[in-house]
Amino acid sequence: MSLPKILESKTKIRFQDCDPFNHLNNASYFNYLINAREDQLIENYDLDIYKHGRTTGKSWVVGSHQIAYIKPANLMEVVTIDSQLIKYNEKNLWVEIRMWNAEKTSLKAVLWSTFTHFDIAKQQSAKHSDEFMNLFDQVVLPLEEHSFEERMKSLRYQKQQA
Repeated sequence: MSLPKILESKTKIRFQDCDPFNHLNNASYFNYLINAREDQLIENYDLDIYKHGRTTGKSWVVGSHQIAYIKPANLMEVVTIDSQLIKYNEKNLWVEIRMWNAEKTSLKAVLWSTFTHFDIAKQQSAKHSDEFMNLFDQVVLPLEEHSFEERMKSLRYQKQQA
């Protein structure tokens, strides 16, 4: 059985995460997007990064984030969040996470994140195990675009064509 390359879940935008305009606060997007990805990894790949950290002393730390806010997510709105591994190497992962309206007809935000595998005891980056490299090889779904800016232009063009 092949593993899914695009992971998807739904969530509701909550009051405490919104600004005075009843839009999801800019900083709160990160929590929604990263939390969704973490849940999706458990549900689809049986990969609990916290359990992995406790049992191996290794986990992933954020190296960078790039985000584009395209349309507001509104108070009590149900949104769909999908994500995919777009690139990896022996120590790093590159992930794209998208927030849509519930029906996935309107893109609200796009996040590119890099994660570095990290040995907590040694306080330095660590190579991924062969098991992880095999998993990443099965689920990676590269993009045609090689930069965040190119990706945003492509998504805007796709929207205009729709």
